[in-house]
Amino acid sequence: DICEQLLAAEQNTYHNTLLALRGFCSLHAQDHPGALQDFQRVIEHDSPHPSSCIKALCGRGLIRISGGSNYLTALDYITACQLKLEETIFTIKSYVPWNQRGLLLKVLQEEGQMMLQKKRYPGGSSVSFQKKQTGLCTFLTLKVFCSGFLFPSRDAPGVFQLASLLVELDSCDEASRILCADALYQMGRGEEAHKMLSLALSRNPQRAPVLARLALLQLKRGFVYDGNQLLKRVIRIGDSSCLLPILAIFQDEDRKLLQSHCRWRALAILKGKQEGAAIREAIAHLSFAILAAGGYAEDCLLTRARCYGHLGQMKTAIFDFNAVLKEDPRNVQALSGRGFVHLALRQQKEAVQDLISALKVEAGAVIPAILSLKPEAQRLVTGWLLQHGRATLTKLVATKDLPGGETLGDLLTMAKALTKICKAAQHHIFYTDVLMANGRHQEALKHLLEAFGHCPAEDFARARLAVLQLQGRKVAEAAAPLSALARRDEKDLAFLLSFVDTKQQQHLAQAAAQEGKVLMKGYHHEQALGYHSLAVLASRDSPSCLRRRAACLMHLKKYDKALKDMEKVIQGHGCNSPKTRAGDHCCQGFLLLALAQEEAAVLHYVQALQLDEPLALGTITSCPGRETLTKIFHKVAQNNFEKQRYEEAWKITDYGLKIDKSPELQKLKARLKREASSCSIH
Repeated sequence: DICEQLLAAEQNTYHNTLLALRGFCSLHAQDHPGALQDFQRVIEHDSPHPSSCIKALCGRGLIRISGGSNYLTALDYITACQLKLEETIFTIKSYVPWNQRGLLLKVLQEEGQMMLQKKRYPGGSSVSFQKKQTGLCTFLTLKVFCSGFLFPSRDAPGVFQLASLLVELDSCDEASRILCADALYQMGRGEEAHKMLSLALSRNPQRAPVLARLALLQLKRGFVYDGNQLLKRVIRIGDSSCLLPILAIFQDEDRKLLQSHCRWRALAILKGKQEGAAIREAIAHLSFAILAAGGYAEDCLLTRARCYGHLGQMKTAIFDFNAVLKEDPRNVQALSGRGFVHLALRQQKEAVQDLISALKVEAGAVIPAILSLKPEAQRLVTGWLLQHGRATLTKLVATKDLPGGETLGDLLTMAKALTKICKAAQHHIFYTDVLMANGRHQEALKHLLEAFGHCPAEDFARARLAVLQLQGRKVAEAAAPLSALARRDEKDLAFLLSFVDTKQQQHLAQAAAQEGKVLMKGYHHEQALGYHSLAVLASRDSPSCLRRRAACLMHLKKYDKALKDMEKVIQGHGCNSPKTRAGDHCCQGFLLLALAQEEAAVLHYVQALQLDEPLALGTITSCPGRETLTKIFHKVAQNNFEKQRYEEAWKITDYGLKIDKSPELQKLKARLKREASSCSIH
């Protein structure tokens, strides 16, 4: 009321002062629109009064905080400080309530920091100008506005004045001193910034934000040792996040300086003792270098990933490798490094995938990396690669999908690398197979001869040499090494035969079957088995070849394998004569007896008797003998009788009596007749 009475008087000597005072009265009374109107009138006056303008700017700044316009609040206080710092301090202490002062200081600190970090842009502000602005407002507001938007490097002087205000209001507040030092740095007054930070450090020696800033300033001044000691203290505190706001403030050349120094320091540490503490210190320096580079520094990320791997922090190592691969998917070091981490974690699929990808890009860099591993790890890597390559090649050959495409190209790269990593015979054989699959038979032959000579001692190598030389030599000569492979690995032989055309396979089957016969006559059953297996594979499971191999296996007492062959033969019964089918069932029955599967054996003998009784009886007489088989028939029939399966028992008994008129079978048949007196079992 007093202000309004004075303003209504005719004399306007203290008009602006009274408006400012009335504005603060309205502000304290929560009348923000009225207060803002008075403050605006003071600021826009044609003949502004500096002291009144400072009060009006401070008052308007408080109103803008409540409206969420924190940046405009900072501009108002910077303008006030530019007019007169001491008057601004006095206004805040006199007119801003103590319960609002803490919020004001926090807002000014945050906005000052964001101005230095260049996080304010013209499009993000709600600043608007009246169509007509006059007086001190026009000059100062435009000056601050332009310095904040059109010339970002000129923000620092305004922020420095703002920070000086904050320091005067609370000399113990460390954040205000740091803000002041940051502004001094951007103004090129590094020595003053250093003094202010040193003073702050003397009060609290363990403050990471202060230590980090001092370290950067010391490096900039050329004091590398002092800067390094300060960085060590930051590392011991463990607060590397304090670097993020600092790096947003410091100039590009100083960030590059920090990156270079930290990278150099990390490498120097790693050249020394490879202990846990030293590696962790190197990781911290590398982290600083990565932050200084803006979050991505390829060499530092790769080195840090290896350090994490050395410490056993595998998932963290993978994270760094992934960061590199996100930017450069073909980075060989990252691919191979991540592959080795998966190797350490025993993740076979992922390790193989990464290592193959790396080999595709640059095998010359991956091979030395694998050779640098421990022998056990090398064996595991090569074993996994070979296993994957062999499975993929087998699948490709089986599906006849053999163009010179990417998959075969990848296999060729991997196979060649394996021969350089380890001179094992299996690697040379795999490389030969891939060359053959690619249709490069002359290269395959050349490599095979270089690796094993003209007379290889290894069965796998001899078999491949036979296939490659099959065009210019007799089939019978090729059958010998292939039969030797058949005795050791039928799957590998089947794979090799896929490179032999159908006509040659037929000739091979005939020659192998003939040689197998000769060897069996000479009782060389082991050797004969190899030839018969070759004949079976080359003829694609011909019944006659299966029968011969089954007979050979019977001589060797390998009844279970012989049984499988005869099952294939019987499954293929179609247009065969009853005599042939009867003989097969007799053979199957004998094998089942040898494996103690009596009931199944009896059923096959029954089928044989049904098909051709004279032949079946003749075969039974020679082996296993009529008396022996009759006893088995009786045993099986008796078992069926006891289980009240009378029809089965009757059938077995009836056919058993055809083999031999056994008294036991006759008695059982009589019992079956008595049991069936009430009903017909026929």
